[in-house]
Amino acid sequence: MILVGLFLSKFDDAGLNILGFSGFSEAFNTLALSLKASPASLKNYRDEFDPYFPNPRKGWHKRSIRQYCKNLMDEYASLDIDDFANLIKTEISDSGDLVIVEEKVNMLESNTFAKRLITGQAAEKYFEKTYQTVPAFMNYELINTTGLGCGFDYRMINLESPFLAVEVKGITASTGAIQMTSREHKAAKLLEDRFFLFIVSNFVEKPFHTLFQNPLNSDLIFQRQEAVTVQVTWSTCIGRQ
Repeated sequence: MILVGLFLSKFDDAGLNILGFSGFSEAFNTLALSLKASPASLKNYRDEFDPYFPNPRKGWHKRSIRQYCKNLMDEYASLDIDDFANLIKTEISDSGDLVIVEEKVNMLESNTFAKRLITGQAAEKYFEKTYQTVPAFMNYELINTTGLGCGFDYRMINLESPFLAVEVKGITASTGAIQMTSREHKAAKLLEDRFFLFIVSNFVEKPFHTLFQNPLNSDLIFQRQEAVTVQVTWSTCIGRQ
């Protein structure tokens, strides 16, 4: 949280841009949720450093900087924007420094990839924080299945009922499009009423969620889309020719 606040204070609009955010509200909501913290706390850390960098804000200029914040500023403030942005992505992502490797392998612009990854992760953390307030999931425990390739992000279990499956999606604005992969679509078709689509929207202002049970048999209209890709492989011979 302190490092992200330092980054946003030092690089200001350029820092928002390299991470793909349109404004500070979106950045605070998305980044803080990814870190299981509050947007207000992240804003306070940015304001802590504002008096020490040339940005349009005054920040907490009427009091001295806290020592632990100064220690991190002394250690990291000399980083350039690219190195600091990579550090932020590594610290925030559940995949650690693998996110940087994937970014370069896919040859995507860093802000496009980073924003998609961080927004998705923020939506998942939002769900983990709020699911017990959703009537459909009361008395259930969750198991994170995002890395298992089973077509949904969470398996909801209790001792008295079959498990429920929840796929979580994030949308930056209050409205927008989502996509289901072929595997997710097959899981939804198989599980029917036991499959839930949990949509977290409006990171640009204040996130809220919408829940769809059995989304393939709901008000949502899904359109099948197909894409043809060319896969390139490289071969070599091992041993004597």
